[in-house]
Amino acid sequence: MIGKNYLTTVATLAIATGMQLVTVPVYATEQGQQRQEARDTKQDGRKDARDDKAACKAGDDKNRAECRQDKRDTKQDSRDTARDIKKQ
Repeated sequence: MIGKNYLTTVATLAIATGMQLVTVPVYATEQGQQRQEARDTKQDGRKDARDDKAACKAGDDKNRAECRQDKRDTKQDSRDTARDIKKQ
């Protein structure tokens, strides 16, 4: 009787330990993918901001300070989006 309870306890602990070891790598992979997606979003935002600033400077609608602020706003939007991606 004691041997049966012992085996049940050992089996339960082995299963619980095995489940924890499986979930950690899955979580790490998912987190890595989210970080990569966030980095890609920020890089795309930087490129878009540079393109927007170049287009703004080419036109005569705004002065340099306004073009620079538009670039900052575009970059901040991409940062906010990247932050939201990582929070998921």
